[in-house]
Amino acid sequence: MINRRDFLGRAGAFGAFSIVPASVLHGATAPSNQLTRALIGFGSIARSANHLANKASRLIGVCDPFEYRVQAGLAAAEKNGFGKIKAYGNFMELLADKDVDIVHICTPPHWHGCMSVMAAKADKDIWCEKPMTRTVGEGKRVMEVVKERKRMFRLNTWFRFQGKFYGFGTTVEPIRQIVENGLLGNGPIKCTFGAGQGFSWKFGWSGRVNAAAEPVPKGFDWDMWLGPAPWKPYTAHRAGTSFRGYWDYDSGGLGDMAQHYLDPLQYLLCKDETSPVKVDYVGPKQHPEAVGRFDRITLTYDDGTEVILDGDESLKDEPLLRGSNGLCVYKKGEGSSTLRIKDANGWWSDEKVVKTLKELPKPAAQQTDFIDSCKTRRTFALNESNGFRSCTMFNLGIAAERLGRGFEFDPVTLHAVNDPAADRFLYQSMREPWRTEMWG
Repeated sequence: MINRRDFLGRAGAFGAFSIVPASVLHGATAPSNQLTRALIGFGSIARSANHLANKASRLIGVCDPFEYRVQAGLAAAEKNGFGKIKAYGNFMELLADKDVDIVHICTPPHWHGCMSVMAAKADKDIWCEKPMTRTVGEGKRVMEVVKERKRMFRLNTWFRFQGKFYGFGTTVEPIRQIVENGLLGNGPIKCTFGAGQGFSWKFGWSGRVNAAAEPVPKGFDWDMWLGPAPWKPYTAHRAGTSFRGYWDYDSGGLGDMAQHYLDPLQYLLCKDETSPVKVDYVGPKQHPEAVGRFDRITLTYDDGTEVILDGDESLKDEPLLRGSNGLCVYKKGEGSSTLRIKDANGWWSDEKVVKTLKELPKPAAQQTDFIDSCKTRRTFALNESNGFRSCTMFNLGIAAERLGRGFEFDPVTLHAVNDPAADRFLYQSMREPWRTEMWG
């Protein structure tokens, strides 16, 4: 197998192309007045407005281990006004191409960590799909290398800084205002997070156990698709969108949705600089290969704040936030114009909620334009550091799921406390040569 270093040594082979990237111009504006980018992976998520159709930078290339997806990417790029773009043999060719400023990582999650590290080492800025990584160890390594190489990193979820927060009915900003300004008291906050609060855990994703091996389709590099994951015989269920149901590639509904849900929660709880110190698990025993469901996962911080992931919906009537002073915050209700608040005296009127929020200082402004981040080197709102911390929240939960029990965690050393079995799930191995690319 050809490795990244071989390709980097042959970077000049990709020179015959008309776009001059901004990186080559040492900060000047490219002739197109846009930075350049390329997509790694062209499945369904790559076709979204944040990737394929994003006109804030110029798309110049695509790669995918499915040949038919590469062809689909070329056609889609032309249809979206980018003209004829490059088709790379694999992502290492893409990383070796000096014409590329920004890499969009649109692969299954088992590739996110390794590709982010390799892209940073190749001096690319990175727009990575969620979840950031499958494990705490991978996330720690991404954070380290991105910082060392002074790259810009964006995780592709956005509810901490724009849009309505899924089923909650409002943006995150007013909830952050309530927490940041102490309306919930000086003690620990209890947060309940599940369908009753507007957040479905999508338990439909589950792998198939003991499925018979199938022939690898023509034009598909199965070994490259597996990459750092353990080698397994090909089945269409593993390689389709149903990959989410296998621990090797994702973690079911929790892996699929938790960064969307828990990153804004981490932000509104003002916990961007730390991680839980304890995780507890209630639920069925998990199969070692195929993802199942959970009943309840509880993440506890050192100040006593609890985040309860409600899987069996036994807590559906709980508020999203319950303060130490008894004040509770609920999602926007039918007929209401804002989020709802309840205290010992009962429900607040909408007018009182709106008036209170208007009088509270707003959270600090965030850098919400990633292309501007790439040009100015100003850190993006959701980056390798706070993205790592929100990813750690559910990666702790996933490790507890697989163990079938809870454990304690050190948010400074980023290891389980005196628990080698838990650490094996937090710091998983990879196949070579990707292990060396990631950690070497």
